[in-house]
Amino acid sequence: MQTRGHEKLISIVDILKKTSDDKALTLFNSIAISDGEKFISLKEMNLTTKQYYSRIAGLTNAGLIKRHKGKYSLTLLGKVFYDSQMTIGKALKDYWKLKAIESIEMSSSVTLPKEDLSKIVDTLIDNQQIKEIVLKMLFSNPDTLKEYHNYQQPQNSQQKLQQKQNEELELEKLVLNK
Repeated sequence: MQTRGHEKLISIVDILKKTSDDKALTLFNSIAISDGEKFISLKEMNLTTKQYYSRIAGLTNAGLIKRHKGKYSLTLLGKVFYDSQMTIGKALKDYWKLKAIESIEMSSSVTLPKEDLSKIVDTLIDNQQIKEIVLKMLFSNPDTLKEYHNYQQPQNSQQKLQQKQNEELELEKLVLNK
């Protein structure tokens, strides 16, 4: 942890170190869920008093939690960290779907148009936040990102109809070629 004047600068490493221990992460999540309203039992957490206060001090020093009127709650940084952690948890639920998308994308024998890859992502991934992250990565090239937005947001019903007809024609071509 570095300091600037009297302020301490917190790094990603500091945060990850303080939350890398299962018990510290469980304690952090318990504070996030209780939002300062419920006392967290040491027996529930399976922690000694020393372990509890050691982890509390670490989470406080990492800027993730604060104590106000005798109750612990998340700081704004803690809330951002908690939200990021929840996003990772959602991605882990779709781990095998993400691996499948990655395999399709990386396959050297098949080169799918970005539009088709986008449809696969739309079909496999339910969570909108994860879907947006995946598509952002797949369409990181500005030209293909523009193509994606054009594909995702047809401006009127005529365009939607034309898009559907084009998809049907492409599907027929694929079927007839095989």
